[in-house]
Amino acid sequence: MTPQKTLDEYMKKETQSTTKQQPAPHHEILEFYRETEFQETEIGKIPRGWNLKKLSEIALEMYYGLTAKATDYPTGIRMLRTTDIKENYKVDWDTLPYCEITDNRRNNIQRFLIRKNELLVSRSGTTGMSVLVDRDFDDVVFGSYLIKIRLNELNAYPRYVHYYMQSKYYWNQVLPKQAGSTLKNISLPILKNIVVPLPPINEQMKIAEVLSTVDNAIELYREKRVRLERLKRALMRELLTGRVRVREENGKLVFYRETEFQETELGKIPREWKVKKLGEIAIEMYYGLTAKAVEQPTGMKMVRTTDIKETYSVDWNSLPYCEITDNRHVNIQKYLLRKNDLLVSRSGTTGMSVLVDRDFDDVIFGSYLIKVRVNELVAYPKYVHYYMQSQYYWNQILPRQAGSTLKNISLPILKNIIVPLPPMNEQMRITEILLTIDKAIELYHEKKVRFERLKRGLMDLLLTGKVRVRIKPAS
Repeated sequence: MTPQKTLDEYMKKETQSTTKQQPAPHHEILEFYRETEFQETEIGKIPRGWNLKKLSEIALEMYYGLTAKATDYPTGIRMLRTTDIKENYKVDWDTLPYCEITDNRRNNIQRFLIRKNELLVSRSGTTGMSVLVDRDFDDVVFGSYLIKIRLNELNAYPRYVHYYMQSKYYWNQVLPKQAGSTLKNISLPILKNIVVPLPPINEQMKIAEVLSTVDNAIELYREKRVRLERLKRALMRELLTGRVRVREENGKLVFYRETEFQETELGKIPREWKVKKLGEIAIEMYYGLTAKAVEQPTGMKMVRTTDIKETYSVDWNSLPYCEITDNRHVNIQKYLLRKNDLLVSRSGTTGMSVLVDRDFDDVIFGSYLIKVRVNELVAYPKYVHYYMQSQYYWNQILPRQAGSTLKNISLPILKNIIVPLPPMNEQMRITEILLTIDKAIELYHEKKVRFERLKRGLMDLLLTGKVRVRIKPAS
């Protein structure tokens, strides 16, 4: 980041780069219409002209992958594993590990190389998850916990079938048939008997086109969010150490590079900054109340460690009611949440925090949380919260966790966390910058969620034929 570059200039450039529209190519006009004639099937009503087929009936090939183990040594062959299939039914092909094949079928390796339009389904771990291969690979095989499906493309369009395998109609068949008490799994015979509703092939292609358009929008907003999250991390590295400073000039925030530093236990920070322990800038720090979540409305709700999301936020509307079982004689007012309280998880989601954004008269915090109330004369609460999201905070927390299985931190550990403190006005400016980016991240997240909701609705309609799609006739 260059000196004198303002936040306004950066955000203007970012907005332009992420919203610039390309000329729209010419497309056929799709028309949606409601179906009126249905047939009853084992998965419910589908249009009279559709077929219901088992996967084995529309597949040319279905079989298990090779036994192999991942290795750091470059063997020339890489392997797709069940864990490589992500929640969005995609794979980052560039990160697959090399492998050493131990299978006695290794002499016929061509049979296990991944080819375009193959469906690969996880039979254990991420059970039932699938990916549609988008290219031919001459150096990637699929592991033994995956099942390959090669469809007969004369009557089953691979992308359509892949979308069906993301729908509730597929999962309603897979989930009840999983075996295993701890590690769930499905077998090849189970997968072969999964039934798929099949529209005419041209309609399959149009349904896939519609859902792919929505998927592209989801991916676009995901990428925008990822780009801004990367920007946020970069700014936190610079701003929270003072390598880049921020000041206000003519109503604008201006960045400039610091040249005078002092050595501290955190490393170099600007000469005029202070270094304080969290316990030194807090006016209150203590554990929460022992309570248990209950379904009946008790008039009191509770924040638990599991309520703090990886976005360092809480959905205040989803908190459970609670019954206080603490054997201490407590003043309940002391445990009610107030605006600018920081809550830190001491177990489970260890070290994660949330900044309370309002006063609550009916919400307490549980015993596995620590409340921190900072002295607002020396520390801006939102600045401290951003610091508690940074690598500099986590570099102190992670090595101090206790417990071999369930990691935890104590109040003394948290009190000794070191915090670099710029002048108060700079704390507020740093917060303003990071908050602006957070709002944009949240906006892109909300748009992504809306398109995901749209996709689910469209899948419900299109994959059952309740709504049909065709090329609009010429007028």
